[in-house]
Amino acid sequence: MDPKISGGQPVIRDTRIKVLDIAIRYELMGMSADSIIDEYPHLRLEQVHDALSYYYGHKDMFDRKFREDQSLLKQLKKQYPSKLEVKLKEMDYVVWKEGRYYGL
Repeated sequence: MDPKISGGQPVIRDTRIKVLDIAIRYELMGMSADSIIDEYPHLRLEQVHDALSYYYGHKDMFDRKFREDQSLLKQLKKQYPSKLEVKLKEMDYVVWKEGRYYGL
């Protein structure tokens, strides 16, 4: 891990692709390794498998980092609300519910 690359997070060797990005696509988005290769055509299948192996070997660390990042994002969204959401609220719209915007 190099602190100059991706903030010191584990990356796939000779790339700037974070192991966590691969794990999120695989674990949370349900993408297959082949689908990940389609998204990152410069990667080889063994690089994706190596990244996933590293993720599973250090899963607690990655999961903790992911939760911390999500918590930070929530704080930032509260501190800096979306200009669109603010405008919609001013227009008496219920902003975001179940993945879409609703009006009153």
